[in-house]
Amino acid sequence: MNLLSYEIPELFSMKSYPKQLFYDGNRELLNGRKVSIVGSRKPTAYSRTNIQKLSSLLAKNGVCVVSGGAIGIDAVAHVGAGASNTIAVLPCAIDVRYPVINKNLLNDIQKSGLLLSQFEAGFCAAPWSFVVRNELVVALGEVLVVGEAEIDSGTMRSVEFALKMGKKIFVLPQRLGESSGTNKLLKEGRAKTIYDMEEFVSRFSTCRNTEPKKEDEFTLYCATNPTYDEAVAKFPQRVFEAELSGDIKVENGRIFVL
Repeated sequence: MNLLSYEIPELFSMKSYPKQLFYDGNRELLNGRKVSIVGSRKPTAYSRTNIQKLSSLLAKNGVCVVSGGAIGIDAVAHVGAGASNTIAVLPCAIDVRYPVINKNLLNDIQKSGLLLSQFEAGFCAAPWSFVVRNELVVALGEVLVVGEAEIDSGTMRSVEFALKMGKKIFVLPQRLGESSGTNKLLKEGRAKTIYDMEEFVSRFSTCRNTEPKKEDEFTLYCATNPTYDEAVAKFPQRVFEAELSGDIKVENGRIFVL
């Protein structure tokens, strides 16, 4: 646990610059491009899957993912990015593991990523310290991504910080009746929807992956736009893997290569 000895330009967007900031891990992550991701502690499977994909894609393109170390969307974002490509901002001291269920995740981030906290050793999370944590999470990122949130949730406090800081807010497209907070932001024109993850990530990418995709038998087969059932019968495992990695998509029962 170390006291950061220099100023971070992004934090001047906060109401007041932190009086002290402790860290443990790779502080070089503070110097790169960063995107903040927040959201519900009890997200749907849809939100979990897509936030993990988005975080992974950001990390693969040299973008650090910032979140708050909590259960739910926060943990999914950290895991998706990988411990070495993420910053966890804590509502407690760095030597305190909160929530306990994320102990192993936070330990991994401490070893190869970065833990940040405004609180001295031994400090346990309090209701007000979550608000302090949220402001710092939002300030560090160039933009704020809200994976899922209800109107009256704590996540919407982070949205308030982003609006005051003049940061752009992005959300996942959600179904009616779910994630009422992000749907309200869209209705009011305060957020934009991430329809295309590749396009979104390209705004921040610091390293382009120019390696061409291997055109093996499976890829060539999918290029003929077979039906989903035909492809599963011929390449059962590859179809599943390609869907998860985003290499193919299924529309109207047929497969298309991305």
